[in-house]
Amino acid sequence: MRLRLFAGAREAAGRSEDRFEAGTLGDVLGQARDAYGEPFVSVLGTARVWVNGDEPADGDATIVSDDDEVAVLPPVSGG
Repeated sequence: MRLRLFAGAREAAGRSEDRFEAGTLGDVLGQARDAYGEPFVSVLGTARVWVNGDEPADGDATIVSDDDEVAVLPPVSGG
């Protein structure tokens, strides 16, 4: 599945997208935490996570497949 990272998540991970093999959203996020480290973990704590453009119905237990897209969207600040 494809993981897309925006704003601060992109900066923390050093990339705008990646691919992971995982069965659940929790697996994806766990692999991303391991891959990108503490800066990403910090951003993820305040970010919204969507699966295919929607909030995940079952949270971290949401099933994901190879064709799915997970997006990490940190809060946006500005004026």
